[in-house]
Amino acid sequence: MSSAGEGLSRPLPERVRLHVVEVAAQVLGTMPAAAVPSPLRGIARFEPRKRARLGAAPIAAQLESDKEFRELVAEAVETAWPELVAGLAEGTVPPAADPVLVAAAAYLTRPPGWPDLVEQARAELERAASLGNQREQAETRLREQLAAQRAAAKEEVERVREQLKTLRAENADLRRKLHDARERLRAAEARAAESAAEAAEARARAAEVSGTSETEMRRLKERLADAERQREASRRAAREGRSVEDVRIRVLLDALQGTVAGLRKELALPTTISRPADSVAAVAPDSPGVTAVPARALADDDPQLLDQLLAIPHLHLIVDGYNVTKTGYPSLTLADQRTRLLTGLGGLAVQSRVEVTCVFDGAELDGPVHVSAPRGVRVRFSAPGEIADDLIRQLVRAEPKGRSMAVVSSDREVADSVRRMGARPVPALLLLRRLGRG
Repeated sequence: MSSAGEGLSRPLPERVRLHVVEVAAQVLGTMPAAAVPSPLRGIARFEPRKRARLGAAPIAAQLESDKEFRELVAEAVETAWPELVAGLAEGTVPPAADPVLVAAAAYLTRPPGWPDLVEQARAELERAASLGNQREQAETRLREQLAAQRAAAKEEVERVREQLKTLRAENADLRRKLHDARERLRAAEARAAESAAEAAEARARAAEVSGTSETEMRRLKERLADAERQREASRRAAREGRSVEDVRIRVLLDALQGTVAGLRKELALPTTISRPADSVAAVAPDSPGVTAVPARALADDDPQLLDQLLAIPHLHLIVDGYNVTKTGYPSLTLADQRTRLLTGLGGLAVQSRVEVTCVFDGAELDGPVHVSAPRGVRVRFSAPGEIADDLIRQLVRAEPKGRSMAVVSSDREVADSVRRMGARPVPALLLLRRLGRG
């Protein structure tokens, strides 16, 4: 279409032109052969699809130059879209009408102001094209974003696959380790069962040995009883000539004592350790001092026990120092407690002529402890890291079996342990009452 037609400053929009040509091609196929314009008679014989496609230019030119042919096509448009054509004739455009149809109907029917209608349709089509371009750009961006996301997803899938591969390898390794652990567990259970069987067998053998030992013990007890009876009979038989034998033994003992004294002097043997308690390692009063550790006390009201024990010859009286002082006079300082107790023990040693050892708790040695030990009283402090209870047990253990010993302490554990070792425990309260009598 070389000219835009009457009143048009620009050619029809392409979409409007194609629609007008398509409508005209349909009308051309229904016209009688004699009524077909001569330029279009060859095109009229084409198939309907080829007619609009191959004859677009001639049909458009005929519409532009042939008013009768255009009005004939306009009648077909008015028949197809009567409401649209009526509205355009009245100067109104139906709402939501397709701008291509509006422009095509305005171009063919030529109502008043039809060029403006064509231009309005052109503007709407351009806006639609612009929106289409924007939509295409948006779709392009979305496609690019989708492609990027797909690439990222693919990378993520590859990473997850690698992780899965690593985890599967770790899982296989863990399964192997679990299998090895189960094998070791079964082996350990088998060894435990063997050990249990061996233990049961050992218990059976021990029970058998125990029965044999009991039988042997009874036999030995019977032999011991016979030996004691024989010894008693021998004592009774030898009692008659004992006086002469006593004189002979006395002379022999005197000779032995002289010999022992000579050997001691000749061998220069030490004479400072005269008692077993002197050999027990402890801290002397003039050595680095100790701080007190609180002791426990238990009451006892038997007033005769200590007097009876003090009457035993060669008794060794061991005193748990702070246990006694914290029972009798806890409000005094530790130094005053030691002085008061040792003063009382000195008088008791003179009166009863017994061996007295007073033991005090020692914790951290931080300086000398000035203690004036009375005559006849041995004073000892437990070494650092050692408590007085342990030192008391060492003193009891150092004495020969059969030695008379009494331990003054209200500590139940000390009392029980020294009783098992052969010493007689005495509550601290009894010693305090004895010292109070003077």
